[in-house]
Amino acid sequence: MHRYREIAVAFSRNGFGFLVKELGLHEVLSLPKRMLVKNKSEPHSKTTGERIRLFLEELGPTFVKVGQIASTRPDIIPQDIIIELEKLQEHVNAFPFAEVKKIVEHELGEDLNVLFREFHEEPLGSASIGQVHYAVLHSGEEVAVKVQRPHIEKGMKTDLEILQEIARIAEQKLEWAANYKVEAIVKEFSNALLNELNYSLEGRNAERISKQFKDNPHYRIPNVFWEYTTKKVLTMECVKGKSLLEVEQLQREGYNTKLLAERVVQGLFQQILVEGIFHADPHPGNVCALPGNVIVFMDFGMVGRLTAEMKTNFASLIIAMMRQSTEGVIKAIIRMGVVPDDVDMELLKSDVDLLRDKYYDIPLSQVSLGEAVNDLFSVANHHHIHIPTDLTLVGKSLLTMEGLVEKLDPEISIVKIAEPFGRKLIVDMYRPDHLAKDAVDHLGEYVDIFRDTPRNLKQIISLIKKGKIPLELVLPDSEKFLTRIDRISNRLAFSIVLLAFSIIMVGLIIGSALGRQSSMLWNIPAVEIGFVIALLMFLFLIYSIFRAGRF
Repeated sequence: MHRYREIAVAFSRNGFGFLVKELGLHEVLSLPKRMLVKNKSEPHSKTTGERIRLFLEELGPTFVKVGQIASTRPDIIPQDIIIELEKLQEHVNAFPFAEVKKIVEHELGEDLNVLFREFHEEPLGSASIGQVHYAVLHSGEEVAVKVQRPHIEKGMKTDLEILQEIARIAEQKLEWAANYKVEAIVKEFSNALLNELNYSLEGRNAERISKQFKDNPHYRIPNVFWEYTTKKVLTMECVKGKSLLEVEQLQREGYNTKLLAERVVQGLFQQILVEGIFHADPHPGNVCALPGNVIVFMDFGMVGRLTAEMKTNFASLIIAMMRQSTEGVIKAIIRMGVVPDDVDMELLKSDVDLLRDKYYDIPLSQVSLGEAVNDLFSVANHHHIHIPTDLTLVGKSLLTMEGLVEKLDPEISIVKIAEPFGRKLIVDMYRPDHLAKDAVDHLGEYVDIFRDTPRNLKQIISLIKKGKIPLELVLPDSEKFLTRIDRISNRLAFSIVLLAFSIIMVGLIIGSALGRQSSMLWNIPAVEIGFVIALLMFLFLIYSIFRAGRF
């Protein structure tokens, strides 16, 4: 409850007090009214993105990490907020070496001096989840030891449980939260963060990507020392490479910056379009260079995974974008995501056409593939087409990579480098051996279909004989359609009553006139009474129609 209160206060302090009230947290936490006076329409000196960033930084490591993960989702978060989330800084101090020693010895089961020949007390770097120390094994190998912060897992799990509960309440009380499915989004972010807490997963990711380049001398992935690695301690080879941001220094030392840029791009596309597991955060701190223009990828806490189908669909998207084919782009997007039944295909086509115009007649060297992909994913999200998270990570990775390589080679064309990978993937998909393998992989499904066909046909024939074929009729804007039908039927009824009223009265009047007799029947004034009854019926019908509001 104390943490709930801290979160509510942070909401209020950063101009989101109205959310605390709308979610009903002020009633549970007994917050003073002064915290809730700020509303959505009140002007602020800071933008919404800035206030969200400050809110996350105020609440510490869990919220900062969630914000950093959210910055990888431009398909669901506006660009101005993404820009602010990318500025999130992990304002954390290094934790004491005594704690480091205690955790390492507990995890590895030996005294620190027995495990390492050297272990530097000052960390090489410190982050919200852990910090890295330089060490030397007794075998003489230099290593970087990442140690998880004490008690960080418990605190993060508590915060994530609170976030998920707030998201659940938000979906119940706020229409926009239900539309955006914030509970599912928070759960997705939580899973990504919990994976980062497991250093064994990071080690396995590094090992898998290392195997991708085992026969390629132009790439290097630090080795993992599994005998010195657990869930909370990760020991990897310490690689001292050159920063790719120091372009002039690289050139002075004889590096070919254009070649480095090309190899970074090729390395990432090899991971994305060939292997299907890729580095999801290739920022300058995670990529460096070694002599011989060798590229080093490091830190695999966040990786993306693509199935064979997802790789093919993404390759199709790239090729369709290059051809500026609206139909091809739409087909690729539909194959990529889960498409709702009510999607407006004409409106989707119109939005894709607008994007095509944005990139029309622009040289490939000037096209940002990452931005174009994210633009398309944003259009898909606008039409409630759910794109898998790993595919959205591709867009984020491409954007991060582009920012890195453009400094090395401003004239580089990411699209031109990507095209051969995409074409090869499409061609390979239709190779006889691949088609045969695909058929074998799906053999079980085909067998099930053929096995179930007789039973399904028998059920259909039985329903036909009984005259009970189920028919589901879906009418767009059915409420408007039914309202119009209601109005037409009421007007028709009104006309019939008027006609009947006229016929009755005319008949009585004519009959009386021809017979030159009074309109009295059994001493009752028939015409007068008939007129009164018909008039009352007419007035009652008019009143009923107007009361229903559907005349």
